Amino acid sequence: MSRLIVSNAISLDSQVSSSQMPAQSKSRPRWISAIAISVTGIALLSGCAPIANVKPADDAGNPLCAEMMVLLPDEISDQRKRQTNSQATAVWGDPSQLVLRCGVTPPPPSTDPCVSVNGVDWLAKEGEGSWTLTTYGRVPATELIFDPKVIASSTVLASLAAAAEKIPAERQCTDVTKSEDIP
Repeated sequence: MSRLIVSNAISLDSQVSSSQMPAQSKSRPRWISAIAISVTGIALLSGCAPIANVKPADDAGNPLCAEMMVLLPDEISDQRKRQTNSQATAVWGDPSQLVLRCGVTPPPPSTDPCVSVNGVDWLAKEGEGSWTLTTYGRVPATELIFDPKVIASSTVLASLAAAAEKIPAERQCTDVTKSEDIP
């Protein structure tokens, strides 16, 4: 978007003849004006979506997290991805409707419900206001926190399966509560 602003600034400047410009502006190179307008535009645009404060997981620096993060979708269920302040994290929605953290400690075998979507197993902890789903059998693990009343869990898991698959499965759930292959 900043390139568009720079282009507009240059084209606006080029449409004004030097005789129409104030004396002070004649001595200022056009590129300085373009940079000033770009910086202002970027500041205005970034003010629309505040940076989300997310605590990184202990193993957020794991290279497998980086491989997964580059495949995350820009939008899930009409919620746009926002910038975060920490490595291997992602947030969708403003206010945050879905939070992802890669590099969390892999959960041990558990009696928690296990859901498998598109070949990725997730352990589910259903809370009153939000659910926490954590990949099972993948090191490092990925954690999702969201409100299923705002975004359906099937939508979240289907949207993130391709990215989560970048971290190879080392184990699988032995008792899958629900298994879905969603295009």
